Amino acid sequence: MAKTVAVLMGGLSAERPVSLRSGNACADALEAEGYKVLRVDVDADIAKTLAEMQPDVAFNALHGPGGEDGRIQGILEFLRIPYTHSGVLASALAMDKQRAKIVAKAAGVPVAEGRVMHRLDVAKKHPFTPPYVVKPVAEGSSFGVLIVREDQSQPPQQLYAADWPFGDMVLVERFVHGRELTCAVMGEVALDVCEITTEGFAFYDYDSKYSDGGSIHIVPAALPPVVARKIQEWSLAAHKAVGCRGVSRSDFRYDDRFSEQGEIAWLEINTQPGMTPVSLVPDIARAAGHSFGELLTWMVEDASCDR
Repeated sequence: MAKTVAVLMGGLSAERPVSLRSGNACADALEAEGYKVLRVDVDADIAKTLAEMQPDVAFNALHGPGGEDGRIQGILEFLRIPYTHSGVLASALAMDKQRAKIVAKAAGVPVAEGRVMHRLDVAKKHPFTPPYVVKPVAEGSSFGVLIVREDQSQPPQQLYAADWPFGDMVLVERFVHGRELTCAVMGEVALDVCEITTEGFAFYDYDSKYSDGGSIHIVPAALPPVVARKIQEWSLAAHKAVGCRGVSRSDFRYDDRFSEQGEIAWLEINTQPGMTPVSLVPDIARAAGHSFGELLTWMVEDASCDR
């Protein structure tokens, strides 16, 4: 009999719309692969819902807090429902960008220099000589990311806003010039490196990520072989150091303005990469010979508890 797969989507985070797109795309593809699919819009009663459903596998298509920070993973562990992607510890660690950088750096991965500060302190005085980047410590999809350019005389004043929705602590990083690169890991294998270019957008922000034509994915990226190998090695090293399972995606900046090898800086690891029709991991997997359906089938068959 075909496995029953509960595709968890939606949720309560700011990334709910993206999760719904990912979840429905995955549900459609898994049905085409012959699985019995239950589409679950996650709410506060999710533990009760899953206990009543008792699916064979939970496919986690949630994004953001609650879905990729260890909380839903803990519920699934308690219910002993095998699930996709990373476990409780790796999910929580990867969601905290600064702590994940500490672990990745200890594993030999070069990271962008940065520190966590209170947003009001950042708003008072430049913490770095511009350019630098301000980002929420635990958000995805580039929500709340602010780039401070060389010519800006003061820090971002929106950090003073009483309705700032991303928490008081922010990560401030030195801005690394250059190209936007990412690399997916599938199990124990680092796939091709992808370059992301954005036309008409200041950077790879929410709109460029999820708008049709907002970004172009070049797979494999046109890189010197030694640079591509290093990025693959560091992606796999970060995946293992953080304790990821299934599929992850590491993001990098590559500054090749002054030399071919240039500067490479790891930014973060994503344990719940997007699975929309314009997402990166499906494109990277396709270049490695895995159709969307094959990628999802691998993830379902890889699902387990105690991840």
